[in-house]
Amino acid sequence: MIRQYVYGLVAVSPKDGRHSSLIMPWVDAETMSVFLAHTAQEFQGDHCLMFLDGASWHIARDLRIPSSMRLRFLPPYSPELNPVEHIWDHIRENYFGNKTFSTLDAVEDRLCLALKTLETQPEILQPLTSFPWFNALSLMYN
Repeated sequence: MIRQYVYGLVAVSPKDGRHSSLIMPWVDAETMSVFLAHTAQEFQGDHCLMFLDGASWHIARDLRIPSSMRLRFLPPYSPELNPVEHIWDHIRENYFGNKTFSTLDAVEDRLCLALKTLETQPEILQPLTSFPWFNALSLMYN
């Protein structure tokens, strides 16, 4: 079987810029469940409130949601409200802009580099993802 796609899944804490990520060969309820479990483990001891768009794998009935996590959905067609979209913009501009790749493995390697680099630089992600609405919401739950 030849891989045709690479999917990056990312969750971020806008409060401090920490993030969790996985690269998957496809997305569905099963891979999203794996990602949610991975994120709950990465943020162990924290209660996670995750904002998602309406992708089918985000709302699937067989999605397994860890007990330390709550999912909330953003309004349709509002990527500007999704902190993770700003991470993807940063990655596109700084790691993929004006580059060509001869293989899907090369794309995956570049994505791994971007995500690993950002893991060590939460000070880049925090201002990219900490929106005024998030800050107001944080005050309500602290």
